[in-house]
Amino acid sequence: MKNISARLLLFLLLGLISCQPNNTSTSNQTATSTKVYYPEKGDKWERKKPEQVGMDADLLAQAVAYAQTQETKRAKDFSDQEQTFGKLLGPIPNDRAATNGIILRHGYIVAEWGDTERADPTYSIAKSFLSTLLGVALDKGLIKNVQDPVANYIKDGGYDSEHNRKITWHHHAQQTSEWEGELFGKTHTFVGKEEFGSGERKPRALQEPGTFYEYNDVRINRFSLSMLRLWKKPLPEVLKEQIMNPIGASDSWQYLPYQNSFVDVDGQQLPSVSGGTRWGGGLWINTRDEARFGYLFLRQGKWKNQQLVSADWVKQATTPGPHGPDYGYLWWLNTQKKQWPNAPATSYAALGAGSNTIWVDPEHDLVVVWRWHGTNGDEFFKRIIAAVKK
Repeated sequence: MKNISARLLLFLLLGLISCQPNNTSTSNQTATSTKVYYPEKGDKWERKKPEQVGMDADLLAQAVAYAQTQETKRAKDFSDQEQTFGKLLGPIPNDRAATNGIILRHGYIVAEWGDTERADPTYSIAKSFLSTLLGVALDKGLIKNVQDPVANYIKDGGYDSEHNRKITWHHHAQQTSEWEGELFGKTHTFVGKEEFGSGERKPRALQEPGTFYEYNDVRINRFSLSMLRLWKKPLPEVLKEQIMNPIGASDSWQYLPYQNSFVDVDGQQLPSVSGGTRWGGGLWINTRDEARFGYLFLRQGKWKNQQLVSADWVKQATTPGPHGPDYGYLWWLNTQKKQWPNAPATSYAALGAGSNTIWVDPEHDLVVVWRWHGTNGDEFFKRIIAAVKK
């Protein structure tokens, strides 16, 4: 009798336990069912009301209204281009769009204003795209180590001097290469008003590669040329195949060379593209495509089921170097909270003249593209973050 009672009690107890909710199982099921959203190619980009993604609609609307009042003073017809940057080497559009932008939360569009489908020059945002192609080259084994001297791979005479042969891929990507020479009619010195406009510089002594930061488009163009020789095909093609097509970018973007930047690569005349639109050409792209690029980085280089650039590279690219401003591998950082005091230290951006901005905020799961404005973005980001409630 005692044995029967004990068995009955055990049976009832096991039945009771089996009826209890399994928190661990439920949590795992919830995590599995909550998929990361990625927009499809084209206009099928899902929108969410701010309150659906934990944001205050009124505060977000106020932030956008503020952004719309901050139009850049840059000439709309680019008539200030040569005065600002120097003699053109490549094409420039007849005009540009007005200030415009897009805000993503969890990948969904929560705000959009202005002409976000017009492919305008994005200036030095192109540098962050070049950095990404360096990461892909590293992932694919075209480069063994980012700390390797470029001279180990590129034998076109550009790294033959005692000074230049010390330059590594890392130095180029952090703007500490101090590369010495002339490229496509522009010298590394930036001396001369005709060639460099109001951005001309005074002569100075060269420093050892890796010891001194200088924002220098001649050196970045040398980096881009070296990347062309590494990939052995035009970088716009590489960018399209490796990044832009997989993230569903439009067909409207183009990456234009200078008239005089065609070089011989294995018997073919191929275009070498620049790190910006300082002297014309460069990456002409719409706001929505830039938002996709920013979202790729927010998702640590992954798009749907493809790791387009390694998460390790994303981390390296957004880690500051020891020299110059808060700067990674051709990305602007906020590690010291100096760039954007009201934004998280983990946020970072691709920046170009104009101002053109792709801002990524992992802490709040935000991507903001804001183009043709006249600020550094801090006040706008502050207002957006204030709208985030959960």
